[in-house]
Amino acid sequence: MEKSNPGGDYTISTNPDLLDLGFIHDFLSTKSYWAQGRSRETVALSIRSSLCFGVYAPDGRQAGFARAVTDHATFAWVCDVFVDEAHRGKGLGKRLIQAVVTHPDLAAVKRLVLGTRDAHELYRRYGGFESLRNPERWMERPRS
Repeated sequence: MEKSNPGGDYTISTNPDLLDLGFIHDFLSTKSYWAQGRSRETVALSIRSSLCFGVYAPDGRQAGFARAVTDHATFAWVCDVFVDEAHRGKGLGKRLIQAVVTHPDLAAVKRLVLGTRDAHELYRRYGGFESLRNPERWMERPRS
């Protein structure tokens, strides 16, 4: 899947060969609030086991990332979504979320979920997400 905007500057792709593991690991393990200290090996395994979306600048360098953990039929968890600070303010987060929710492998999935600390409005407006209807039904088994 390749998508570019009318200006032809930034591109969003699901081609796993384009992903820059070093860039993704650095952001997740040092700059994100949710994956501090995540090992490079864990990041690599998570990428291999997910449908990944890369955002690429005009020069080809990676500028953002998102992944969906999915069975491609009934459920998908959208996670590790980010746009590098140097590329923010250009609508890339909006385009990235729209690319995720309209991707053919996810468009028919009955339930997409995600967690966010501070981007609720972005996900509502551009991804169609809403608060859990029955949060009392959801459980988790956290590990330290």
